[in-house]
Amino acid sequence: MEPALHPAVPSSPTRTRRRALTAAGAGAAVLGVLGAGVLTGFAPQVRLDDAVSQQLYAGDDRSALVSGLLEVLTTPGVTWFRVLVFLPVLVGLAGRRAWRTLAWVAVAILGIGPLTTALKELVGRARPAFENGGLAYDTLSYPSGHSSGIATLVTVALVLAWPRLSARGRRVAVVAGAALAVLVGLTRMWLGVHFLSDVVGGLSLGVAWSLTVALVAGGLPGGPGALPARGTAT
Repeated sequence: MEPALHPAVPSSPTRTRRRALTAAGAGAAVLGVLGAGVLTGFAPQVRLDDAVSQQLYAGDDRSALVSGLLEVLTTPGVTWFRVLVFLPVLVGLAGRRAWRTLAWVAVAILGIGPLTTALKELVGRARPAFENGGLAYDTLSYPSGHSSGIATLVTVALVLAWPRLSARGRRVAVVAGAALAVLVGLTRMWLGVHFLSDVVGGLSLGVAWSLTVALVAGGLPGGPGALPARGTAT
């Protein structure tokens, strides 16, 4: 006899919005505090960043195999990967004429790149000074674009799929998404192209941005821009 599948108990739209607002606010706060630390050269933060970078960097003399593996593992944070993942979703939403849902998903996954670049220019932080790491790039460091990108991918996917998942499916999806985001963040430090605060700031930015877009567009579960719950007629 197969075990019963426990459906997720839906939260009220008001509670969902309150939780999303709290999470978005927390993400924005972390981004701002770390950014202020970078701008002011806050000594404890700088020391921690330097220590973690030295410990995690894979080395200037790492093998081509290690470099290639790290480049593959870091790929989910880039824009083209995010677009490729969501392209079938956007096509499906267009087929359903779910224009509001399509719009907020597209804005979230495409807008995070320019927003991250603007913040990099505002903060103006140089990358870690590793010969085969940050010195090989002419772009800036805070916040990490790969980290904000993967956090956006995971957050948008979770918000979009949430009404369709069972309680167990939600737990699995959250754990898997968080693990992927942490892995991409680690690759940025293993490659020596970002500091710890860049990665944490980028992850915080991606979560805050995605939830804010969903909030504004009514994309949270139960909202007019959300997918219907599983088993609900469309």
